[in-house]
Parts: sequence; C-alpha cells; structure tokens
Amino acid sequence: MWEPKDPKPVKLIVGILAADRRCLRPTVDALTAALGPSDLQSDIWPFDQTDYYRDQTGPHILRQFVSLERLIDPGELAHIKHRTNGLEQELAETLGRDQPRPVNLDPGVIEPSKLILATTKNYSHRIYIGDKMYAEVTLVFDKGSWCPLPYTYPDYRQQCYFQFFEKVRVRLLEQSRSQS
Repeated sequence: MWEPKDPKPVKLIVGILAADRRCLRPTVDALTAALGPSDLQSDIWPFDQTDYYRDQTGPHILRQFVSLERLIDPGELAHIKHRTNGLEQELAETLGRDQPRPVNLDPGVIEPSKLILATTKNYSHRIYIGDKMYAEVTLVFDKGSWCPLPYTYPDYRQQCYFQFFEKVRVRLLEQSRSQS
C-alpha cells in the first residue's frame, strides 16, 4: 500500500484588480497585514481583456500581483480565499470609492509545475477544495515556460504575467532549497 505524503509548501500570490492607483497601496497594505510580508510585486498593468468587472470596479481597471514571502501548505487556499473575500468587503467600505467593488482579490498558489487559482464559482474544469471554494489549474510550467490551458483567462495569457510568475517560481525554488 502507498503511504500518503504531505504536500510540499507552495508560494501564495494574490491578483489584485483595482479601480485606480489610489486603491492599490491600501490593498497591498491590507494583504500584507492579513497574510504576511510581500517579497515580490508585479508592475501595474491595465486590465482591458474583458468588461466583466466594469460595473463593479469601474471602466479603467488596473492589475497587480503580490507574492507573499512565507511558503504555505496548499491546503490553506480555501481559507485564504475566504480571508481575501473579507478584505475586499472591508476595503469597499474604507476606500471611499463610488464602485461597489473597488478591488477584487484573487489568491492562488504557484508550485514548480503550475499556477492554481481559488474561486467561489464552480465550473467543469474546477475542483472543490472544501469550505465552499473551488480551484483550477490556470497555467502549467512545461519545458521551461508557462503555458495556458483552453480555459485560461485571457489576461493570464500575457507574457508580462508569465515573466512575473517566473520570478515567483524561482523564488519558490530558492526558498524550497534553503528549507531542505
């Protein structure tokens, strides 16, 4: 009989969609207060691949990613998604914006071979991870590069995202080696 093994620690990232630049700093501060220090932050990019969030977040949405310093057990992802949902609600009340959802927070984890995102919505390619949450493999790392899947969101197909996720992946590998 095979013995189950504990999962290896993974790198937590949070994707931020923000109504404007004034929402980003307080959001990063709230994330790091709740989840721990950040070790990497992406550039800020326009989020213009879809109008899906326009009614909630506004017409000129910005995207930024934050990588958290501490490695986590991948089994924490559902709990972290609940925490980021709570942070979204708190920020909606404190940011003083006209939009009902001035920030959208999407936590995920990077393993050496994949990027997994948490979501509240079920769909054919998503797996239930407990506590009313689902997850999907959004990108795979194969033959030295990030590769989208048929259902990967349009913005997650961009080279600038791949470059940031590669930095996070390298940081994960460095941390994993130093903990061994």
